[in-house]
Amino acid sequence: MMELIAQNMAPIMFASLIIFLLLGYPVAFSLAANGLLFFLIGVELAPLSGGSINLDWALLGSLPNRMWTQFSNDTLLAIPFFTLMGIILEKSGMAEDLLDTIGQLFGPIRGGLAYAVILVGALLAATTGIVAASVIAMGLISLPIMMRYGYDRRVAAGTIAASGTLAQIVPPSLVLIVLADQLQVRVGDMYAGAIVPSLILTGCYILFIFLLSILKPDYVPALPPEARTLGHGITSLLVMLILTAAISYGAYAWLHPKIGVDADIVAMAVGAGFAYLVALANRYLKLGVLSRLAEQVIIVLIPPLALIFLVLGTIFLGLATPTEGGAMGAAGALILAVLKGRLSFDLLRQGVYSATRLSAFVMFIMMGARVFSLTFYGVNGHLWIEHLLVSLPGGELGFVIFVAVLVFLLAFFLDYFELAFIIVPLLVAPAKAIGIDMAWFGVILGLVMQTSFMHPPFGFSLHFLRSVAPRLPYKDAVTGRTIQPVTSGQIYLGALPFMFIQLAMAVLVILVPGFVTGFGDKTATNAPAAQTTFELPTLGGGLPPLGAPGAPAGGADSSVGGLPGLAPLPNMAPSAPPTPGAASDLPGLGTPPGLATQPGAPVTPAAPAATPTPAGANSLPGLGAPPGLDAPAPAPAAPATAPIGGANGLPGLGTPPGLEPPAATQ
Repeated sequence: MMELIAQNMAPIMFASLIIFLLLGYPVAFSLAANGLLFFLIGVELAPLSGGSINLDWALLGSLPNRMWTQFSNDTLLAIPFFTLMGIILEKSGMAEDLLDTIGQLFGPIRGGLAYAVILVGALLAATTGIVAASVIAMGLISLPIMMRYGYDRRVAAGTIAASGTLAQIVPPSLVLIVLADQLQVRVGDMYAGAIVPSLILTGCYILFIFLLSILKPDYVPALPPEARTLGHGITSLLVMLILTAAISYGAYAWLHPKIGVDADIVAMAVGAGFAYLVALANRYLKLGVLSRLAEQVIIVLIPPLALIFLVLGTIFLGLATPTEGGAMGAAGALILAVLKGRLSFDLLRQGVYSATRLSAFVMFIMMGARVFSLTFYGVNGHLWIEHLLVSLPGGELGFVIFVAVLVFLLAFFLDYFELAFIIVPLLVAPAKAIGIDMAWFGVILGLVMQTSFMHPPFGFSLHFLRSVAPRLPYKDAVTGRTIQPVTSGQIYLGALPFMFIQLAMAVLVILVPGFVTGFGDKTATNAPAAQTTFELPTLGGGLPPLGAPGAPAGGADSSVGGLPGLAPLPNMAPSAPPTPGAASDLPGLGTPPGLATQPGAPVTPAAPAATPTPAGANSLPGLGAPPGLDAPAPAPAAPATAPIGGANGLPGLGTPPGLEPPAATQ
């Protein structure tokens, strides 16, 4: 029985973690407690496991280093920066200005307020990256207006909740940062891969509202004329857009030969800057070239777009890392709050408090995950997961579908941070073994995790909206009518269509990987290492094979450019008369430096074939003695009884210094 438990420790440990979470224990403490408990059990059962458990008490000493390595990751610094940026923007009134202005712009058409909520949700997602801030801000501002003018409560609630979840997938998303870190992908590649799916998803939301305005026009009525306080003037806005596009194109044509592929981003920045300056001049100099509506739209839209460029543009241009982009975004949000006159100590305190709280939440989950992973890897849990997932039918597609369904089910009761730190690390090795593009895989996981905010009744976005939606009837301050409350059932029913749209988008990305892989440069992280080959130059037509027939070992040929036991090298036949430097030349390469024959030196005639000149111990066959070890002039032959080099000598080198034999005594 104990042997069976020891050999199946990994699945038992994983099931135990699920039970801990279902019982309602905090995720960080569930991870840590589970890891420590099974570490104790694993150390005791290791002798019975047959080698499947590799745990001992000394391993606990590596925990501080593992945690420090995780906490010193610079990429995760982007989390508090983006959190601070989002809170400052939300509290400074940017969301309110955007919703009011875009609502006025689309107000004359059916579904205009819903279009405004979706577009503002996308803009807030690209500037804040925080679901809670987006949902709460739009719930407080737009939900009373939509209810005031007769929107169906289910449509209004679902639109607000779904638009807030765009912060999950629209860069700079916090979940994309964490997924990139866990999947070992560059954050810039993850951002580039998520742009097209996020734009398509936003377009699908708008398409759903458009179809609803045709099929159920009473669900999404237009704003009445008395509510359009900015009046008309769409023509001047269209003219300004055309002029801005022309200036951007001209800037692109001028910049492209100079800066290359990044010219489009800079050109759009130039065009937007021109439009903003014209709108400011029209407001403060009373030029009258723009309508009030066009002026307000430009002045309200350009600052968040500039902030998006400051964050994402600098990352895509390679001017900043995601952490540096987050820091610049936080600084830009503070500047916008100052320009609006809404920056206060209380606002700064709220932003720092929220950033610190979220960072501490993430750090505690990371600490628990480190403890859990130490034990889980010690019981070979990663191998169990890898064998389980790699053996799934369907190959790459089967693996991705299974993981997507698993994450969708786990998202009912796990937050996206919890999924990223518990589940995703276990999927990295199997995904790489199958050969999956990790950026594509990360975007799929992000889209599926996005549905965790829309799951009735567990969706976090639904709970955020429930916290600000009216629970009791109230009297509207503008119309004087009594407005009925929004029930939880209406919020859940309104969320279902948008959740299915999110799932359909995930399926579309699975079936068409080009939406992700067609963008970004992933060669630095996903491509296999380049195979480098070395090719040596041919030396005089190549060396003959070893043991060539007809080459007498140590014969006369071996002293003329050949190696002992090999046939003579080409062009080095022994019968040819030697030329200056021939003894030191390599065929086809010439004489090495320092071995050339001095000009004017007498040429030594070739030795007779029968009596080859001995190379000596200091020389290389066919090359002669290296510089500094030239053989001394011939000395008279020693008596036959005299030892060569003395007892302490080395043959051919003489006696080393200090070991000379004592002088003979008379």
